[in-house]
Amino acid sequence: MGQRAGTKLSEIVMGWQTIVKENNLDVSIIPFDQLMERIDAEYYRPRFLSGDRLIGNKQSTRLGDIADIKGGKRLPKGEVFSDNGIPYIRAEDVKNSFVEYENSPKISLELQRKLKSYQTKLDDVLITIVGNSIGDVGIVKFELEKCNLTENCAKLVNLKGINADYLFSFLLSKYGQNQIEREQVGTSQPKLALVRIRDFKLPVPNRDLQEKISEIIRRAQQLKESSKQQYVEAEKLLLKEINLEGYVPNEGNTSVRELTECLADNRFDAEYWEPRFDEMEERVSTIPQQELGNIISIQKGIDPGSEAYTESGKSFVRVSDISIYGIEDGDKKISDELYEELKDNYKPQKGEVLFTKDGTIGISFALHEDIDAIVSSAFLRLKPKIKINIDYLTLVLNSLYCKFQIERMSGGAIIAHLKPESVKKIKVPVLSDTKQEELAEKAVSSLRLRNEAKELLEKAKRAVEIFIEKDEQEALKYLASGKAI
Repeated sequence: MGQRAGTKLSEIVMGWQTIVKENNLDVSIIPFDQLMERIDAEYYRPRFLSGDRLIGNKQSTRLGDIADIKGGKRLPKGEVFSDNGIPYIRAEDVKNSFVEYENSPKISLELQRKLKSYQTKLDDVLITIVGNSIGDVGIVKFELEKCNLTENCAKLVNLKGINADYLFSFLLSKYGQNQIEREQVGTSQPKLALVRIRDFKLPVPNRDLQEKISEIIRRAQQLKESSKQQYVEAEKLLLKEINLEGYVPNEGNTSVRELTECLADNRFDAEYWEPRFDEMEERVSTIPQQELGNIISIQKGIDPGSEAYTESGKSFVRVSDISIYGIEDGDKKISDELYEELKDNYKPQKGEVLFTKDGTIGISFALHEDIDAIVSSAFLRLKPKIKINIDYLTLVLNSLYCKFQIERMSGGAIIAHLKPESVKKIKVPVLSDTKQEELAEKAVSSLRLRNEAKELLEKAKRAVEIFIEKDEQEALKYLASGKAI
């Protein structure tokens, strides 16, 4: 930098400091002899260095010294998923919560035996290490003996002197997430190497705090299991009301049809006419029904393009961010300016039902409040035109009956897209107001329990942060206080 005659060094220093302050820039000053093997500026962000100092003030350990960190395994070339078999845990099954396996694809028992060393077991802590969901954390709490793990995840196992629930909570905390973010490399397809995870610094509290955090995690797990049970009960009651209680699909694959039938539906593929579809329609035919297009209006989402993503701003909701239980915290953002431009047409609103038409098709969730977000073009926003309980409507759309209709429209294949015109043809049983309310309450109760479980996970995470920022006693006081998160 050139220096004007008479300009003091202090004036130059104050000059760049002013620029930093006025532009809200992150700046770290690192002595050359303290640089590590990384020389990129992002590695030395102030929040990373602040976390290092706080953890350094505690008794801490290298993660690789108290845990084995192992990767999962990609399916061998030529191997495919099967209808039945051993669950194969994917990155999308690890959602900063308890690992799910119910919707995971399956691999054959024979293949599972070949991949024995890549199984998961109770209390394994998992981290996603590849892709856009990198850094999601989960803990295995199911008793299922055999589940295999994708290569997109790492598992932390064989813990020594540390509680798995505490480790899980630490990795969820901002100090765990900072280390994950700091050590990943790549932009279009970020990755986190196992060797980097082994070098993570883990502050180690006394057993008392670890056990208290375990109590919180156990309670959260119980609530989540109760939530699942409530939803299963709601589904069973719905199926009973529409004459599908205990229904087992017909496995026949032969059907004789008139040409006029094929022309009327404009479908000539054999899968469309499988006996199970007719059988289900016959069972439900005595129940009052409406085509979805007659009872709702449809508004599509939007795809602004990946170039519109920003580091901060309003949420941009994708299919991977939603389940039948609601919208998770996604990692994609758009600027506040773009949000203001799009919100009138693409902001989800109270009283609507979100419905996925691309990717994982047919996931529905009812909105009881406006959301400061924009939904992707993979969503349809359904707004009732008649009096119908939106929680009941959502339960129906997520039910076996509607799933079968969606499958039929797809010709029996796993499709990546469903046209809005096809969505309008989905038949919805319309029960009495009283019965709708009864079914809706069970579904809402399930969601309430799940939200309580989520709040407890947040509390465990916050307790870890208080321990790091202050001390163990303050963390224990927080857990005992019942204070809101």
